[in-house]
Amino acid sequence: MREYPPPGTPCVMKQTWSDLLFMHWRVEEEKLRELIPAPLEVDTFDGSGWIAVVPFLMTGIRLNYLPPVPGTSRTLELNVRTYVKYGQRKGVYFFSLDAENGLIVNTARRWFGLPYYKAQMSLRKATYTRYESKRVHPGAPPAEFRAVYRPMYEPKPSAPDSLEFFLTERYCLFTAEEGKAVRIGEIDHRPWPLRRAEAEVEANTMLQPLGLKVNNGTPLLHYSSSIDVRLWSMVTAP
Repeated sequence: MREYPPPGTPCVMKQTWSDLLFMHWRVEEEKLRELIPAPLEVDTFDGSGWIAVVPFLMTGIRLNYLPPVPGTSRTLELNVRTYVKYGQRKGVYFFSLDAENGLIVNTARRWFGLPYYKAQMSLRKATYTRYESKRVHPGAPPAEFRAVYRPMYEPKPSAPDSLEFFLTERYCLFTAEEGKAVRIGEIDHRPWPLRRAEAEVEANTMLQPLGLKVNNGTPLLHYSSSIDVRLWSMVTAP
């Protein structure tokens, strides 16, 4: 299912993502182009760019070959992402990543160079999953998300030519800063077992710092109960 095989070297980190909701909106390519640093290119499907808000629970966070360290093995996370190309590789570009664990936020900002922010967050599960997040990171633009969601139908892998495949089967992430080389971080997991989902969104200002107004549009919703993930260190992209 991958376009490129995972690195031949051991991964540096393992983790499990659970109760994950993909919320996707179609966005004009030109609007995303203004927000994505060169030389990354907007990756499109049927002529449109896409942006996502993705809440989930991350557990089992640990360095490869080592047990989890107390206080660093669990966090809720909520990211805002889009899809880009660099050379022949297709990947993810993160506008923001909110997390409740301050130690993880600080470590990820230094180690991966990603825009992590501290947030007050909660997840409660019953018939629905209730997810709440409010950014509290000093100096960061305010952002809030509250929703209840649940899966529908049975999980299944995405067809290679489908929109679902385009949006979710991404096995690397990119960072790019002015005057610096593009960096790539490889990830690996089995194909996403996706289920269609329904959600009631009570608040969503995650896209306001980007100046994008899509919250009145109906998002495309997918749910995944759990997936194990391997990650490699960020390196200069070839």
